[in-house]
Amino acid sequence: MKLKKRTKQSRMHGKAMGSHGWGARKKHKKTGHRGGKGMSGSGKRADQKKTLVTKKFGHSYFGKQGITSRGTKRDKRKRINLQEIELHLEKYAKKSGDKFEINLQKYKILGTGEVKNKLIIKANDSSKSARKKVEAKGGEIILPTKKAPKTEKEQKQE
Repeated sequence: MKLKKRTKQSRMHGKAMGSHGWGARKKHKKTGHRGGKGMSGSGKRADQKKTLVTKKFGHSYFGKQGITSRGTKRDKRKRINLQEIELHLEKYAKKSGDKFEINLQKYKILGTGEVKNKLIIKANDSSKSARKKVEAKGGEIILPTKKAPKTEKEQKQE
C-alpha cells in the first residue's frame, strides 16, 4: 500500500492533460481542495486520505466497533498456571532445602498442569484445584488474610 503518492502534475503530463481529469485547470490545482493536514478533509470524498488512515490507524478506523457499558469492566488481575511455575522454577523460585519458595503476591494461581516439587507460594488468590495439587505434594499456598466485616455491635462500640 502506497503512502507517498506522486502528484498528479508529475504523473499526468502528456497530450491533452492540462486539466488532469478535473475539468477546468483552475479547479484542482492546489491543496485547498484536498483538506488540510492530519484528518481534515477526510469526509465524504476522502479517497486521498485512505492510505494514510489504513496505515496509521489500521482497518478499525472505519465502521462500528461496538460498545461496552460503563458498568462492564475487564478483569485485569494477573493469573498464572502451576504448569508455568513448574516450567520456570529457576525464574520464580528460591530453593531452601527440599522446597521452593515462590513470591507471586500480585497473581492468582490456577490449577492447570502437574506439580512435581514441594512449593510454598505466596499469592493474592488461588483456585481450589491449584490448592489441592500443591498440598498433595506437601506444599502450601499462602494467601493474604482478609478481615471479616464488622458486626453491628462492633460498629456501635466505635
